[in-house]
Amino acid sequence: MVILGKGDHVWLEPETRGEFTVAIGARVQFSESGKIKVIDDDGREHWIDGKRNIRHMHATSIDGMEDMIGLGDLNEAGILRNLFIRYMDNCIYTYTGSILVAVNPYQILPIYTSEQIQMYRDRKIGELSPHIFAIADNSYHNMRRYQHDQCVIISGESGAGKTESTKLILQFLAAISGQHSWIEQQILEANPIMEAFGNAKTIRNDNSSRFGKYIDIHFNDKGVIEGACIEQYLLEKSRIVNQAHDERNYHIFYCMLAGMSNEDKAKLELVDATSYYYLVQGGSIYCEGRDDVKEYASIRSAMKVLMFTEPEMWSILKILASLLHVGNVRYITVTIELDNIDATEIQDISFINKAARLLEVSAQDLVDALTTKTIFTQGESVTSTMSIQSSLDVRDAFVKGVYGRMFVWIVDKINSAIFKPMEKSAHYRKSIGVLDIFGFENFDTNSFEQLCINFANENLQQFFVRHIFKLEQQEYNIEGINWQHIEFVDNQDALDLIAIKPMNIMALVDEESKFPRGTDQTMLAKLHQNHASNKNYLKPKAQINTTFGLNHFAGVVFYTSTGFLEKNRDTFSADLMQLIQTSRNKFLTKLFSSDTSMGTDTRKRAPTLAAQFKKSLDALMKTLSSCQPFFVRCIKPNEFKKPSMFDRELCCKQLRYSGMMETIRIRRAGYPIRHVFSEFVDRYRVLVSGVGPSHKEDCMAASKKICKEVLQGKDYQLGRTKVFLKDAEDVFLEQQRELTLTKKILILQKTVRTWHCRRRFLRMRKNVVTIQSAWRTHYQRRRFLLMKQGYLRLQAMCRSRILTARYNVLRGIIVNLQRFCRGYLVRQWVQRRMVAVVRIQAALRTLIARKRFRRMQIEYQKRMEAERIRQDEEAKLRKKMNTKKAKEEAERHHMERLAQIDREVVEEEARQKEEALHKKQQIEQAEQTKDMPVNESQLVAELFDFVDLKPGDGMGDFAPSAFRDLEAQRRRDLDNPEMEVVKNFSPIDSDDEDVSAYQFPKFATMYFQSNATGNYIRRPLRQPLLPLLNDGDQLVSLISFLIKYNSNLWTHITHILVTTHKQAFHIQIYLVESIFHIQIYFSRKYIPYSDILQ
Repeated sequence: MVILGKGDHVWLEPETRGEFTVAIGARVQFSESGKIKVIDDDGREHWIDGKRNIRHMHATSIDGMEDMIGLGDLNEAGILRNLFIRYMDNCIYTYTGSILVAVNPYQILPIYTSEQIQMYRDRKIGELSPHIFAIADNSYHNMRRYQHDQCVIISGESGAGKTESTKLILQFLAAISGQHSWIEQQILEANPIMEAFGNAKTIRNDNSSRFGKYIDIHFNDKGVIEGACIEQYLLEKSRIVNQAHDERNYHIFYCMLAGMSNEDKAKLELVDATSYYYLVQGGSIYCEGRDDVKEYASIRSAMKVLMFTEPEMWSILKILASLLHVGNVRYITVTIELDNIDATEIQDISFINKAARLLEVSAQDLVDALTTKTIFTQGESVTSTMSIQSSLDVRDAFVKGVYGRMFVWIVDKINSAIFKPMEKSAHYRKSIGVLDIFGFENFDTNSFEQLCINFANENLQQFFVRHIFKLEQQEYNIEGINWQHIEFVDNQDALDLIAIKPMNIMALVDEESKFPRGTDQTMLAKLHQNHASNKNYLKPKAQINTTFGLNHFAGVVFYTSTGFLEKNRDTFSADLMQLIQTSRNKFLTKLFSSDTSMGTDTRKRAPTLAAQFKKSLDALMKTLSSCQPFFVRCIKPNEFKKPSMFDRELCCKQLRYSGMMETIRIRRAGYPIRHVFSEFVDRYRVLVSGVGPSHKEDCMAASKKICKEVLQGKDYQLGRTKVFLKDAEDVFLEQQRELTLTKKILILQKTVRTWHCRRRFLRMRKNVVTIQSAWRTHYQRRRFLLMKQGYLRLQAMCRSRILTARYNVLRGIIVNLQRFCRGYLVRQWVQRRMVAVVRIQAALRTLIARKRFRRMQIEYQKRMEAERIRQDEEAKLRKKMNTKKAKEEAERHHMERLAQIDREVVEEEARQKEEALHKKQQIEQAEQTKDMPVNESQLVAELFDFVDLKPGDGMGDFAPSAFRDLEAQRRRDLDNPEMEVVKNFSPIDSDDEDVSAYQFPKFATMYFQSNATGNYIRRPLRQPLLPLLNDGDQLVSLISFLIKYNSNLWTHITHILVTTHKQAFHIQIYLVESIFHIQIYFSRKYIPYSDILQ
């Protein structure tokens, strides 16, 4: 019975079992009364009772491990959960010993920077988190250390990230090789070209490699890249003529049509991609995340780096364009009347003409090659027609043949640029090979390509098995290690069935392909006949079924035999070859130079596609067998190419296909770590006392002694030449070695530090004695100086006392002298002041006397004038009356005038007194109010209360309150009879006056400065409109503007007005004068002040 508590982790078995279903991890959230609530790794809740099968999860499987060899739950569920946990944390890499498992993240992760490259440099596997850079670095350093070729085998199904892993390894090797040379740049630039011509968008991957490649990078004795060589395997030529739904043709076609200029397109007679049958079968001409225009530019740039000439690049574009035109050829059925034979005819000859011009062949020859076939019998040739289907097959075969040979030529051209032959036999060269090859494939419909691909994977699996399993067992037997034999899946039987033993499947397919009358049905019958009894061969029960099955290491795959022979022959018809020979296109003939150099009979005996593939695969396996391998298993987490989505069944299927379960089990059960005795002694002799260097000791005995004392009770074995350890024991030895070295180093450090501290102490003691001597000298010197300073201060005090006494005596004398002198000076000043006062009084009295004299003189003159008037009047009255009455009447009038003169004198004196009193009151009032706060509203009302008055409001009788003193002076001047005043002024009737000369636009044009007009503008004015000659006029204009348009700025006006009474007075004067000038201009027609201001 399983006892669970909250927080425990368990395994939940699936409710329905399937081929690829595994247990899922879960965490207990609630447990009570026999019912348990758990949350699985996908976040789903489950209620579990006693009937559900559950089991505890090992502690190592809870949080995930970087190396899955250490997992306690060594099963598919444990491996999948470990990958799932790390994948959700964006940790896409996981080790299985030295094997790296990489899960495609489908997003950009910041783990491939130059800092990451430097961090993984010179680091062993396991020191840092798993990374593709660690595999590349270890392969590089193993090559340098052991002087042995290395290889990195990258496998996985389409979309798992094999191509990106290959590019990352190449970038890392180029970065750490020591130099950034031209050859390194050329190797890196080969990828864009090969991806353009060999990669395409599929339903599983937007950049799927449709061929296999092996990149062999060559290094010199300094570890610097000096060249490379690329081998390609089994290009998927059928994609050129046929694509599945939502897939594309090879990238180069779309990049070419999107990136070429209109002029180049016109030369090649090309239009957009939607017009070509070979490019629209999948229903998609765009690929998300790819910019075909930029890709085309990068392809051309890479070609220039790899020494492709402009004529060669143009020839490639011509071939590609011609293939697109050929793909648009359509056929119709016609009947030859004479022979009553069905034939085919090309529907639109324009595409033939375009293709013929680009291929530089005769259009009629091209038509004949695509619609007829020539049969040679007994030295004679017979030309016959073909059906529409046969014509389509010939058309597609022509396109596939041309493109396939061009792809081979491009790879050879790249190799000619990056491959550097060895100058002599003793030339040092080591290499690191990177194999990026298709993974195991099992589709709904599998054909000849899938058989070849799976055959290659069978070979790679056997290589993997030999490296991991068989070679280890063989070495254990050689070394005499007690090894418990572990059963593992050996696929040698499958290899024998496919291509090793006589009458194998490949041999039967080749044999049937060479028979002229061989068909897919006869081939299938031979397969059934020879292999029906083989346990790895599955024969269908129904005879009409055209499939056969093979039991591969990853499972059973059924292949459809239809099309096997045609794909295997992979040959051009004689008509097509004859057409190529007649071409004037040198590039095209160069592509078929090897074919044209052979005769017709030789071409018939040319190796089939299966034979070619088997030969290249054998060479590849031979190369891999001579290298120290590293394995990278790429896993595709889901079919939707989305990040953070983990499909367990899909990943479980891929793990089974990659053989990871057997790898983990065997590696963990065996002894993956081994050391030669001499190396083991030199490395670990520090752990045991009394063991010397390897050249002075019996290495086997010394190794035995070290293991016996250090690895007590551990799992290890001693062979004939090596010590065999498990990973845990190796880690334990390394830890003990580090601890022992640390202790030894501490002893050395202690001794060195003792010697160093002793020497430092003696030096310090010597320095301390010197310092003490100097300090004592300094102390006594300072004490002497202090005493000297004290005596000097005492002397100064005494002398200051004496000087103070002398100073006080002299000060008393000086004070008395100052008292007498000041008294004298004051008396002199008083006397001068009295003289000045007397003079002022005399002057004032003189002024008063003169004023009184002038007034008396005027009074006298007035009296004399009155006397003269009296005499004249008396003389006039005498003529009218008697002398007495005339004298009395004249005397009476004279007395009245004298009384009037006396009254005027009295009034004038009273007025002068009143004015003097008024001025005195104004001065006193100004003194009182100068520090008082100002009432802005009242001040404005006093200054500008006339603005809103109209002619009928008594404006002529009253002046603004602030200017009433000026108005009073004006009225006195007007009352003065001596001033000339225009009286009874009446304005001209507006009906009789021409006012066109007094319009505001004319006024603005005449008087406004800086080209200003009378129109309203939003731009602020930089200067007054009217030419103002001084600051006062400008200030008045500013105040007038603020009165009308900006009452919020009255604070500034008030501040200006009340700063001083004198300034306020001048502002009032300027304002009145400005308004008065404007009134004068409009004087012919009376306008109120308020309208003038507007």
